[in-house]
Amino acid sequence: MPGHTTCRIVVTGGPGSGKTEFLERLKAEEALARFVFFDELARAILSQTPSIRNDWPAMHREIYRRQVEREEAAGEKSFITDRGTVDAFAFHPETMAEVGTTLEREYGRYTAVVQLGSAAALGEQYYRQDRIRRETTAEALEIEEAIREVWGRHANYTFVPATKDMEEKYDRLRRLIVENIAACEIR
Repeated sequence: MPGHTTCRIVVTGGPGSGKTEFLERLKAEEALARFVFFDELARAILSQTPSIRNDWPAMHREIYRRQVEREEAAGEKSFITDRGTVDAFAFHPETMAEVGTTLEREYGRYTAVVQLGSAAALGEQYYRQDRIRRETTAEALEIEEAIREVWGRHANYTFVPATKDMEEKYDRLRRLIVENIAACEIR
């Protein structure tokens, strides 16, 4: 039986891209049973401390710190994470200098990055706000572009556009994840 190297896969995207729902579904995939899954930190932090929304620098340093901490705790285990360290730089570019890192160093943390397109690209009727996701359609699209700018130079980056057919979008994500797992196999 072949061995495995550590696969570290980021699923990212702007508000309303399906990240959370799709990661929940991926957890049930038999092919991913050996993976650790990391839920999105921003939503958890904003739920715990809503006032941190008023201090973007502190919030994104905290997201970065917690992301690095949990990735290091995973050791050699493969993982799939809802956003990675680089996402903090899309929302607050100054975070990179504040935490003393570079894009190249952060790209090296991950095997692959899949960015899901936001439903905001399909129009108001497809995009939903909630008590945490407050961004307007236009703001969600600005965030999507900022994420694409910071992740787009990763050697194994793929963008999956928004689609009205969520099953089609999920199937494309699942195929990309499985392909990346195959690339991690030691032959």
